[in-house]
Amino acid sequence: MSASISATEFRIVNWIGPDGNKHEEYRLADYESHFKIIFCFQHWCPGCHSAGFPNLQKLYDTFKNDQKFMFFAIQTVFEGHKVNSFDKLRENQLKYKLPIPFGQDEGTASGHELSTLMQDYKTRGTPWFLFIDENNKVLFSDFHINIDAALIFLKSRKS
Repeated sequence: MSASISATEFRIVNWIGPDGNKHEEYRLADYESHFKIIFCFQHWCPGCHSAGFPNLQKLYDTFKNDQKFMFFAIQTVFEGHKVNSFDKLRENQLKYKLPIPFGQDEGTASGHELSTLMQDYKTRGTPWFLFIDENNKVLFSDFHINIDAALIFLKSRKS
């Protein structure tokens, strides 16, 4: 786990809700009493599909009925803008059976090459996981996740 730093509010405006419909902006501040699991991906990323999404599915399947946990999948686009497009959010949501908010975060929208989340959290690519606790402290931020260790850690935080 990484050193605890304070979480930065999302600057992402393009979202779909758990039902796949366009949704108003999601804000971390609305989930302060929740443990937030954030998965960053790009549609064209092989590692996202071979490891990232399957690990997210395991986490979601384990904690989907626990109201203490909130999940977000965010496409942090820093390349391949035509392929890693907003319409791919619903495609991935359905493919992996993840009824959670999906966001589209493109660097070009902010005038930078990197997405806003990549800028704010210093992520370095995809797939990437962030764990943010109930006090909005970032407890984990990395490419590599040991899913078994993560499940043990998160189960210790269950309500």
